[in-house]
Amino acid sequence: MNIEIEREEDGQWIAEVSDLSGVMGYGQSREEAIAKVESLALRVIADRLKHGEKIPELDELFAVPA
Repeated sequence: MNIEIEREEDGQWIAEVSDLSGVMGYGQSREEAIAKVESLALRVIADRLKHGEKIPELDELFAVPA
């Protein structure tokens, strides 16, 4: 999953994982914004797994023998 990051006009940084709808994080620094969006992305993924939702982005991460 790719993180898109940019600096806002007010100086804050915003990071977004476009593969996961609504996963964005703001920070005073680039690193803070990235850390926040990574944390949120992991929580969203965990919640989806808990509820049995399929996450295509994880297909390459886990391999289960047939």
